Amino acid sequence: MKNRPITYSKNVFIPVTNVCRNKCVYCGFRRPAEHKDAFLMTEAEVAAILKQGAETGCTEAMFAFGESPEENAAFNARFGKQLNEMGFKTVIEYTAHLCRLALDYGLLPHVNGGVLSFDELQLLAPLNASMGLMLETTAIVSAHADCPGKIPAARLEMIENAGKLKMPFTTGLLIGIGETRQDWAESLAEIQKLHQKYGHIQEIILQNYTPNSGQENPIKDLKPPTKEDMIDLILLTKNTLTPDISIQVAPNLMSPLELIQYGVTDLGGISPVTIDYINPEAAWPKIEELKTLLSSKGYEFKERLPVHPKFVKSGWFGKETEFLIEKLSDADGYRKY
Repeated sequence: MKNRPITYSKNVFIPVTNVCRNKCVYCGFRRPAEHKDAFLMTEAEVAAILKQGAETGCTEAMFAFGESPEENAAFNARFGKQLNEMGFKTVIEYTAHLCRLALDYGLLPHVNGGVLSFDELQLLAPLNASMGLMLETTAIVSAHADCPGKIPAARLEMIENAGKLKMPFTTGLLIGIGETRQDWAESLAEIQKLHQKYGHIQEIILQNYTPNSGQENPIKDLKPPTKEDMIDLILLTKNTLTPDISIQVAPNLMSPLELIQYGVTDLGGISPVTIDYINPEAAWPKIEELKTLLSSKGYEFKERLPVHPKFVKSGWFGKETEFLIEKLSDADGYRKY
């Protein structure tokens, strides 16, 4: 149905730290704590991005960063003092502070910082419009061999805990990392099972593995999916998940126009300010150019908040974000202009 809206949010991407306990072989973002390019962002650096985002009309501050960096002794040696001097023991505590800072600038936080404990979720949930964690796959793949946070059960547990907290949630699959089509089906079935129980999954990202030059340990069995693979996955997703879950692809990793006709309904966060730090070599398309392109094919390109309209209208979002969501949303739960 061509007149259905294709949605997106306008965001800034804030990578609080690129130190991570996981060592995914396909990751071009992570750096060991002792690496010269490892970092922990300062509050001033974050504030500068938030200010620019506010000035360019962004509504989402996406905080995406390495998982449990404090488990690395080198992180504590290099960045622990910086963290403590700011008054925080952990990156999650610091991120909660940065979420409040984002709200002060008029941007709605969306945190994706890997697997979080229930207590960490409880700390962050009131400050977030929505949160996220990519399931990636329920399969055990060699690409995750040295990744304690990529154990499927741990990721499913966090997604379930978000449901218990009534937190609108984004999850997704990463395709081309050694999984099979049967693994796609099993992963989707697990997501649908949790959604049936809690009703909190707002969107599923179908992300195609894309090689980039930042990968430190590429392996041969990683295989970027073809367009035909993605179409197959979209159709499988459409037939597995209930229609209230948006199906999202990244418009900087594969042409969305080739995929929308098969059931894609969302293009995720697009930033006029920051790069995609996970895929830094894949530039964001211009929003106005996407709008013109989709309009020429009969689609309405419609801006939403980081919390989808269904949840805006039902009041499912962090309590401390309510004032801003009311200010930014229209009667249908989309972005107000």
